[in-house]
Amino acid sequence: MTHTPEKIVITDAARTLLTELRAEYGEVVFQLSAGCCDGSGAMCFRKDSAFIGSQDIQLGEADGAGVWASPSIAGIWENSQLILDAGPGSGDGFSLDNGRTTRFLTKARILNPGA
Repeated sequence: MTHTPEKIVITDAARTLLTELRAEYGEVVFQLSAGCCDGSGAMCFRKDSAFIGSQDIQLGEADGAGVWASPSIAGIWENSQLILDAGPGSGDGFSLDNGRTTRFLTKARILNPGA
């Protein structure tokens, strides 16, 4: 039997930041964007105010928070495992991690379905 790896993995550092943001803002979601102004990393928004388009695709969840992407970005992640991490720096654009000393980072691992 073949083991299918999880599509989204969250590190302890990202889980800690996510816990802090939830305590401050309530439930959140992540959006992976291709926009010119908001970068291409995982942006974190309040769940009740996030704009999720009718064509957007949910890639999975990171510690219960939905991770969404536009169809073009979802296609890029199709054969990859998204690793949601956190590290030094301030978040991008309107992401809830903006203005903090820690920000979300996205990393990837190519999935090999035949392995």
